[in-house]
Amino acid sequence: MSIRLKITSEMQQIAHELNIKLPPLKDDLPLQNTGLDSLGFALLIARLEDELGRDPFTNPDEFVFPDTIGDFVRAYENVQA
Repeated sequence: MSIRLKITSEMQQIAHELNIKLPPLKDDLPLQNTGLDSLGFALLIARLEDELGRDPFTNPDEFVFPDTIGDFVRAYENVQA
């Protein structure tokens, strides 16, 4: 499964669990417009670290939280497992 598909699948699962209706998850969708709150993103990042063995947000020198779905996916694609 691709990283992009894993991320969007996890986002959909978390939204279902939290009873949140997600808009279409397009690359240019701002993360703040997904409907996920801080708990949703915390769950997403924790699950992705478990599933993918990577967390692109652990290095404080390189940390820039992404603005869009596409930025978020690229952050995971660009970090080594």
